[in-house]
Amino acid sequence: MDKFIIQGGKKLEGTVNVSGAKNASLALMPAVLLTSGISKLYNTPRLNDVFTMIKLLTQMGVKIEFNNEELIIDSTGIFSYEAPYELVKKMRASIYVLGPLVSRYGYAKVSLPGGCAWGPRPINLHLMALERMGASIELVQGYIIAKTRKLNGAKINFDIPSVGATGNTLMAATLAKGTTIINNAACEPEITNLANFLVNMGAKISGIGTSILEVEGVDELKPAEIETIPDRIEAGTLLVAAAITKGNIELKGANENHLYSILSKLEESGISLSINNGSIKLDARNSEIKSVNVTTSVFPGFPTDMQAQWIALMCLANGTSNVTDTIYYDRFNHVPELIRLGADIVVNENTARVVGVKKLTGAKVMSTDLRASASLVLAGLAAEGVTEVLRVYHLDRGYQRIEEKLNSLGAEIQRVQSSEY
Repeated sequence: MDKFIIQGGKKLEGTVNVSGAKNASLALMPAVLLTSGISKLYNTPRLNDVFTMIKLLTQMGVKIEFNNEELIIDSTGIFSYEAPYELVKKMRASIYVLGPLVSRYGYAKVSLPGGCAWGPRPINLHLMALERMGASIELVQGYIIAKTRKLNGAKINFDIPSVGATGNTLMAATLAKGTTIINNAACEPEITNLANFLVNMGAKISGIGTSILEVEGVDELKPAEIETIPDRIEAGTLLVAAAITKGNIELKGANENHLYSILSKLEESGISLSINNGSIKLDARNSEIKSVNVTTSVFPGFPTDMQAQWIALMCLANGTSNVTDTIYYDRFNHVPELIRLGADIVVNENTARVVGVKKLTGAKVMSTDLRASASLVLAGLAAEGVTEVLRVYHLDRGYQRIEEKLNSLGAEIQRVQSSEY
């Protein structure tokens, strides 16, 4: 098991490229289960979660080559419709195979999902949608077993705009008989990326990018190609890393339209930004960070996946801020670890009250989940002295060797093996 040793106090400077989006890749890859043949996904990040999805699809009979950032996926020889616990427990996104399998083959056996060790994130909306479309659902010994002769189009209304349920339902609806309308659908860029891939495959989808998606089912889909969108959460994390170290960086390959809420909050906090054709320049060298309140929301609101990183920045801001997470009420496992570094934070229900301090001091801290890990790295970059971040395997699930990108900007981070847990 690896850990990071971070020598704090280094200002980040230079240019860095944004990788493809983890959450987009994990939806695009299972979509190939809807067709037979060779599909290609470009700009795919080399992440542990992506490799877990590769193992899962390979176990079903899919053949995959991963060349640099290109995935060549041959779905001709699918022979298994099961997603076993041993793989699904590692990653919640494994649930994305459910919709395509039951839609194309009329059967799926998928373990109840795992992933980050925080919060109840039920899959009831996924199951409700499939049942509305005519699938029978059983929960047997920790597995979801879905069966149908043929899915039928239906009107589906989500109580909340769930990204996962929207993606699963969208894939299932492409081969259903008739028309499916998804109301209160998630509008995240990752869903738009998936919808565009399905259209490339021959699906008939209208309303892409809006909260109402209409899908007219077709008899079959064909292999296709698409480029994975840039990772907006990695982009946001790198920008906050520069801000917290009072650095000066240029971020290339980002999509500013996916980052509006993050960019606006950075500007509100007193950070200088310049945006031009996918290039985002951030200059915090002469900035005094102001405390700025944040409330997470569905896209285009401030993403819950940036909540922990924002709290890290607010730890060194001038004043007091309130950071409220309306998506996941208990996503604050990073707070006790930030306090170990000298932060002044009190959590009350789903709001963290952050009083800015003059400095953070290096200490040994432990990662608990993906985005919590990122917040600890950011705090360690700004802290005086040495910070050790344990369990960085969480980071490897969602960031492509983030220490290498940060080191290229002037950070001093070592990845070393550790026997500590």
